[in-house]
Amino acid sequence: MKPVAAKGIKFVGHSDLAGRSDGVQVMVHRGFAYIGNGFSNGITTVDVRDPRNPKVVDFNPCPPGTRAFHLQVHEDLLIAVNAPSVWTMQEFQNEKSYFGGSPADKIKDQQKRFTAGIRVFDISKPEKPTEIGFMPTDGLGPQRIWYTGGRYAYASIHFADFTDHIFATIDMSNPRKPEVVGKFWLPGMWKAGGETPTWKQGRRFAMHHALPGPNNTMYTAWRDGGLSVMDVADPTKPRMLAYRNFDPPFGGGTHSPLPLPGRNLLVLGDEPTFLDCSEGIRYIWMFDIREPGNPVSIATFPQPAEADYCAKGGAFGPHNLHENRPGSFQSEEIIFATYYNAGVRVYDIKDQFRPKEIAYYVPANPTKMMDPRPNRPQVIQSCDCFVDKNGLMYLTDPNAGLNILQFEGL
Repeated sequence: MKPVAAKGIKFVGHSDLAGRSDGVQVMVHRGFAYIGNGFSNGITTVDVRDPRNPKVVDFNPCPPGTRAFHLQVHEDLLIAVNAPSVWTMQEFQNEKSYFGGSPADKIKDQQKRFTAGIRVFDISKPEKPTEIGFMPTDGLGPQRIWYTGGRYAYASIHFADFTDHIFATIDMSNPRKPEVVGKFWLPGMWKAGGETPTWKQGRRFAMHHALPGPNNTMYTAWRDGGLSVMDVADPTKPRMLAYRNFDPPFGGGTHSPLPLPGRNLLVLGDEPTFLDCSEGIRYIWMFDIREPGNPVSIATFPQPAEADYCAKGGAFGPHNLHENRPGSFQSEEIIFATYYNAGVRVYDIKDQFRPKEIAYYVPANPTKMMDPRPNRPQVIQSCDCFVDKNGLMYLTDPNAGLNILQFEGL
């Protein structure tokens, strides 16, 4: 498939995911890709042992009205969020209705319309995930989760007594019965405790996800609420070390943290939650985190410049970062970022004060639309990218399925 634009990355293979081409988060493990679907409400398993000819081998459906768009894989476990399939709901047919305040305030009869919680699968037979456990939650349930083994997983979860998604520590010692054992939130979020929001109406203070840093720290993105640094030496009692919010003047959407422990750096992406650059430009930031209690922004990453992406249609700006997971490509000098209608971008940050773009790949626009919302532009919206040890890239799109690419810069 010929790209719209490419530098330093070549095409290897493609899958339309057996007609469910709405890919969100992707994990690759033991020769299989596990992809959370955004609209089809399930998990697709793809045999990618021959990356030129990926083959769908399984689809695990969610309960009615529920999606499993984010997931984690470690050894013989696959852990997936179960949350409302918001983009198929009448209440959320445009971005503003979802991102402009807490979705929980808009969904009526919640427990009748979806099943919220965290679902656990056995993948000892990698081609056929088998459910072994489920942790139900009230409210809207989880948004995203992080797990790389050990006792604890870390998730963003909306509980009914909070305004929106907060930080939660989950005990995974018995994967058949996960249990929430710790919580952390920004002041103003615990409505059942009498707290009231301190932020302006129309802004969304909600945890997107968190990644661990050095010395028992956790770096957490809060959408319009900015960035927090937490101490999780006791995972059941997380506490704040530092807080930064740069909205205003730079807009919200803080989405993707990536600590680089060996260099005491943090890469942080802000997501555009609007089309056509209508609310400005969002950035990828570089922070110096030598002092966890005082993270300092020292640079921004360059913007794609080979085309006018604001005029292309769709969202333009950072979304997910390749997260240096165990077993994947790991680097503290090369960063991979999806950029919605600008595809996937690769950066060299050897000089942390001057990040530079070294490669990119912008796939062709989708041939069909999976997004059920009206008047959505039929353009690429590159969503997530997993990179293996050999630089093989697995790039998802909510309408165009899975592209497998080779980074040539190794």
